Amino acid sequence: MFNFPTPYEIAILIPAIVVGLTFHEYAHAWAADKLGDPTARKMGRLTLNPVSHVDPIGMLMLFFAGFGWAKPVPVTPHNLTGNMRHSLVLVAVAGPVTNIIIAIVASLLFGLVASLGSQPLIDIMQKMILINVVLAVFNLLPIPPLDGSKILAGLLPGDQRWMIYMEQYGFIILIVLLFTGVLAPVLWVLIGPILNIMQVFIQIGMIFV
Repeated sequence: MFNFPTPYEIAILIPAIVVGLTFHEYAHAWAADKLGDPTARKMGRLTLNPVSHVDPIGMLMLFFAGFGWAKPVPVTPHNLTGNMRHSLVLVAVAGPVTNIIIAIVASLLFGLVASLGSQPLIDIMQKMILINVVLAVFNLLPIPPLDGSKILAGLLPGDQRWMIYMEQYGFIILIVLLFTGVLAPVLWVLIGPILNIMQVFIQIGMIFV
């Protein structure tokens, strides 16, 4: 069920969502390029320009449903150096790891922002932490087209024929799980403890303010 945000909520969500989605996809492109695949770079995705990465529907879903996505970064597996499966895992995990790093940095800087006494800035920083943790956990779900499915495929032995069927119906499964509300409680089991860890980083950051 959608929760319609107020204009103020939209205003403080935009920076967090744009930063989270942009850096997530840039990390995929950067990792792929470093591992020998120039596909994303040639298609203009090795950039921090949000226009190249943000998917309008995925962004709206973050506003109204709390979970969303960006334009997927193209990867040509056979261009990757070394063990192709391991390289694919590294490319896939780069996005969620980057979101967690952003959440940690935002947590460490929260004390500085709070000391400025600006409530909008405080609210933006809180959303920056929340949205990036949500993006990291959500994208680790083992359902195509999310990063978790690519990580799972790279770690499991044997052929990947099952992925063909999953890729055909994965998006439909994901939408059904989102709209029925089944997914949110499961994800919050993971999101909650990670947010608690972010509180520790907030306390550490406040020591130096």
